[in-house]
Amino acid sequence: MDDRNQAMGLVHLLRAVTVELDRFGGEFAALHGLHPTDLRALIELLDADRAGTPCTPGLLGERLGLNSAGTTALVDRLERLGLIRRSRDTADRRRVLLGVDERAVELGWSFFGPVIGELVTAMEGFEPAELDTARRFLGAMSEAVARARRAADRPAPN
Repeated sequence: MDDRNQAMGLVHLLRAVTVELDRFGGEFAALHGLHPTDLRALIELLDADRAGTPCTPGLLGERLGLNSAGTTALVDRLERLGLIRRSRDTADRRRVLLGVDERAVELGWSFFGPVIGELVTAMEGFEPAELDTARRFLGAMSEAVARARRAADRPAPN
């Protein structure tokens, strides 16, 4: 198989994994009366927390590609459902920080825990060096998609 066909084979595998994970997330959202954007918001908040990044409504809206009104509606809806909480930043009381409520974490684990377990079990069949390569590969693919998305968002030249 030449390099181009090998690369396209990997692109198709990435797409297949993405589609399966998207379908899985869609099932979770539908089961719990959530919009797919609600699920994306929860994931963004969890990722921000894991990275130690305080998340404001503005940052969440930016990461989700929502305007201010859409972000406010999203945050209000998730707070009303008891899935997130707002708190004042202790360093700057004017700033509101968002966090995922423990209820949402438990709900997520009850649904996604089995697939995460399957993924971890599948990884056990790989050597640490192979996993390092996979990590680098997936990171590079994520960055490539983000670059392509940003380029597509730019206004066309006149």
